[in-house]
Amino acid sequence: MDNKISDLLTTQRSFFKEGKTQEVALRIEKLKLLRSVIEVREKEICDALYKDFKKPVFESVLSETGFIISELEYVIKRLKDWSKPEKISSSWTNFPSSDYIYSEPYGTCLIIAPWNYPFQLAISPIMGAIAAGNTVVLKPSELAPHTSQILADILEKVFDPAMLAVIQGGIPISEELLKEKWDYVFFTGSVPVGRIVAKAIAPHLTPSTLELGGKNPCIIHSSAKVELAAKRIVWGKFLNAGQTCIAPDYILIDKSIKSNFIDAVKKEITAAYGTNPEHSKDYARIINSKNFDRLSNMLLGEHCVAGGDLNAADLFISPSIIDEPSLESKIMEDEIFGPLLPVISYSNETDIYPVISNYAKPLALYVFSEENSFSEKIIKNYSFGGGAINDVVVQVVNKKMPFGGVGNSGKGAYHGKFTFDTFSHKKSITKRGTWLDVPLRYAPYTGKLGLISKLIKKF
Repeated sequence: MDNKISDLLTTQRSFFKEGKTQEVALRIEKLKLLRSVIEVREKEICDALYKDFKKPVFESVLSETGFIISELEYVIKRLKDWSKPEKISSSWTNFPSSDYIYSEPYGTCLIIAPWNYPFQLAISPIMGAIAAGNTVVLKPSELAPHTSQILADILEKVFDPAMLAVIQGGIPISEELLKEKWDYVFFTGSVPVGRIVAKAIAPHLTPSTLELGGKNPCIIHSSAKVELAAKRIVWGKFLNAGQTCIAPDYILIDKSIKSNFIDAVKKEITAAYGTNPEHSKDYARIINSKNFDRLSNMLLGEHCVAGGDLNAADLFISPSIIDEPSLESKIMEDEIFGPLLPVISYSNETDIYPVISNYAKPLALYVFSEENSFSEKIIKNYSFGGGAINDVVVQVVNKKMPFGGVGNSGKGAYHGKFTFDTFSHKKSITKRGTWLDVPLRYAPYTGKLGLISKLIKKF
């Protein structure tokens, strides 16, 4: 496999050096073809997602195929403009001149995709890398084998391997890929694996984007509309069976409304999935036995006030509410990444800080409140990747906003033009005029210090 990877990289680097990816028309042509093939094979993609972890068709269209088709359309329409040099105001010290920022592709990129949104989180960075003029090697997740295979089938139909290739396999393949020197690496996954990726590419000083995760708090103020908060939180938390990096990880709620909130959550779970969620066609499964066991162990010894039902044979864990777990408990150690929702009450605002500060900067934070001053205080006082007020998860919908983490939850951002920018080196160019050459900067400097000092400080 080592030789196969090295040979593939040699082929892609030669293709890149030939300048073919510099042709914006080719990039657009490939992205249009990709969109067309996805549209034609949308049902097959949804079937693959269902085979991997019983993902409901509605959720597959909403968060995978539909999401991607919409973003492809957005990128295709704007790529010509994004690819043009951006003219900016020039500095007086270079008069006469014009200044530009050129978007230059990095070269050969490695994209390592995760299993929780295995289609969306593979294609989304791919479209940015191709739009920016790079070549790509994709390593899809082996934990979603059916989706990985249809990804390979689609991408092999659209792209020549010299431009984009798919390499499937498990951890040994990822390790081999990371031994190579890449021009850019884009990784989506857990924090521990993110550290391994960062360490592997550090010797080459390879630029990278790391989309990771964290314990995302959801703070509910006493002024919040409890029923609406419960409805929106149930949707966002149990979407994809809780296997969403930006899902609320735990609730911090004013104790005066906690009981009402828990009752409302129970009603919303029943409204969404029925009295027995295992029979619901709208509820996904845990990806594999390892994660099932990890999540099951979190429930041991906890006060589960809703759900808590397990079926190992079906990899089913019901939407579950855990009341007042200790911060030292297993469920509060790390990111849950499953359909378990701890609810912790607070008496006053000063109780919030010790809980949130107990963890590294999260990927997302949510606050429900009808008091704008409270929401603004929370948003400003804590560092996190992104979030929402009076809703959850929806911040990723707007293609004009960047998506990414901060600190432990990741580095870099993408979506829309931000994906194009992520895979582009921004090259600054000054074009000097030749019809005038102001002599102030040249030696000898005698008699020029006073004037240059005033000009620099003023302008």
